[in-house]
Amino acid sequence: MKRSALSKVWGGLGILLLCLTIATVNSSFVTHRWPERFAKPTVLIFCKTNGYHHASITTGIAAITKLGQENGFAVDTTADSTWFRKKILKKYAALIFLSPTGTVFGPEEEEALKDYIHHGGGFVGIHAAADCEYNWQWYGDLVGGYFKSHPKQQEAKFIIVDKNNPATQGLPDPWTHFDELYNYKYYAPDIKVLIKVDETSYTGGANGDNHPMAWYHDFEGGRSFYTALGHTDASWSDPLFLHHLLAGIQYAMGKK
Repeated sequence: MKRSALSKVWGGLGILLLCLTIATVNSSFVTHRWPERFAKPTVLIFCKTNGYHHASITTGIAAITKLGQENGFAVDTTADSTWFRKKILKKYAALIFLSPTGTVFGPEEEEALKDYIHHGGGFVGIHAAADCEYNWQWYGDLVGGYFKSHPKQQEAKFIIVDKNNPATQGLPDPWTHFDELYNYKYYAPDIKVLIKVDETSYTGGANGDNHPMAWYHDFEGGRSFYTALGHTDASWSDPLFLHHLLAGIQYAMGKK
């Protein structure tokens, strides 16, 4: 075979090898991207307390972790407020405040939480999330209310206000439930009430005929869901409460 013909053959083989190499490199990038595109969304449970510490926090963490295993999301947990940094929070589909109390954030943590919400993040407040950060009104507006007081734990009747919301579908109306029943000294004006409590069904209510106990609202670019329930260990094995909470978590994660 003449030299020119050999050159053409080798040149063609070289181009073929180059194309195969490029295809292999490109496929390796695609392979590395699949896990990121299809990884489970992750939520962060935050449970720092600088006031009363609820013993049911441990039970709640286990129950939410199980909900995640059964419904396709992963769960991280921390009581360390220094996790509230922009680069850390951005990986979470929702933040779940499981009965934090007192003042738990410094200025840098506050800014990180605001940035997270402003960029479309989701928030879930459970029970004592309303007993937290009283000197930071932005937080009170995010949660949707501030705790005032509570009577002794007792059974009460809960009235379903919005029966079409996933967080209330399947709940009896009225729903009889035993828990620690919060009174509130502040409600944000834009909350969309899901459930309120009938103060005639127990003793110690202080909000009158309109006493919201679970709500949600879109807030400054993000989503916020709050439920007053979850004080007792028994709540965390109640399928009705867990259904209610799961729908709130899914709303905060951005699922319709």
